[in-house]
Amino acid sequence: MMTTSPHGAIARLGPVMQMAFVPRDFDAAVRFWTETIGAGPFYHIEHLPLEDVRYRGKPADIDQSVALGFWGDMQIELIVQHNDEPSAYREWLDSGREDLHHVCVAVNDMAAARAVLAGAGGVPVHEARMAGAAEAAYFEIPGPGPIIEVARLDPKFSRLFSCMRASARDWDGRDPLRPVPPEEEWGRVAE
Repeated sequence: MMTTSPHGAIARLGPVMQMAFVPRDFDAAVRFWTETIGAGPFYHIEHLPLEDVRYRGKPADIDQSVALGFWGDMQIELIVQHNDEPSAYREWLDSGREDLHHVCVAVNDMAAARAVLAGAGGVPVHEARMAGAAEAAYFEIPGPGPIIEVARLDPKFSRLFSCMRASARDWDGRDPLRPVPPEEEWGRVAE
């Protein structure tokens, strides 16, 4: 039996800051977002150094890379998994999908966010930490919507996202996929 959270509790968790996709063809997805939509530039983080990764409650060793870019104030994430470890990403692709995988909601209190999502019948499918950067959990919510990720970002990682967002404002279309700038450059771009 599904329980329900109080009306609007999920919407009040925090701002939706990201739409994430798991494309079959990463290069084609980058071209779509940068050339057709005009979002970007995208910053490529290869082989994310994740810790405490769990998939459906069990430890997992998922090797993934991401590309992060901005479409206005909305972050677009493109995810590639390099290994065959069971994961929310493999499950998604194996089901024949490659549309919107999840939306990410920035939260300050992970325990409270987890309780709200569980109260709406949500089931955690993927959880991970990135030391000094973020803690995240993905929840399947009954219904037709995407997976909901809740993430608590460390201030250091928030600075990186601000730098990425600022770089998108005047982006001229050159170098659509690039490495993450050195940390000392993250605060140089004014918001």
